[in-house]
Formats: sequence, structure tokens, C-alpha cells
Amino acid sequence: MNRGQFEEPVTLLVGMGFPRKIDSVMEAYALLQDWPSASRNGAHAVALNACKAGIVGEIDSETVRATLVSFARRHDILVPDMVTPLATVAGGAAHEVN
Repeated sequence: MNRGQFEEPVTLLVGMGFPRKIDSVMEAYALLQDWPSASRNGAHAVALNACKAGIVGEIDSETVRATLVSFARRHDILVPDMVTPLATVAGGAAHEVN
């Protein structure tokens, strides 16, 4: 894994509600740098500082990812992971043995 890459991307709704995958600390940093000044708050500052720390190697990329996820939840822009339920259990129901 490349330094600064997330194990799993974070998908956020940006602009007019379009999904955008964030795969790395640098992508998260760029997104937060472009965040509108009027919408910046404490959560933004924490996430931006985490990105800066991740860029210089003070914290790992997964800590930055967790901070970005928290920021996205607070702003209601996080796209939840899609989990596909299992259609059937292999073999179906248990069989009785006589």
C-alpha cells in the first residue's frame, strides 16, 4: 500500500450532491482546502489538521480516514458503504439424517 493511501476509499457527496471517492490523505486535504470558508467549523479544522499530520507522517492514513469520516457524518455528506446481503446460505436448510 502506498504511503498516504486509505485501505478503503471514503465516498462523499460534493457539489450538487455528486459522489466523489477519496482514496488518500492528499485527496482529503485537497477537498478540505477547497471547502467553502463560510461552512468551515471545528470539525473542518480537526480534519484538516489530521490531513496535515498525515502528510508529514505524524499520524497514519487510517487515522486521517477516520477523521474524514467523522467530518463527513457531521456535514451529512458521507455515502454509506453498500453491503450486499447473502442471497442464500450454501446448501439451504439442514437435512435430517435417518
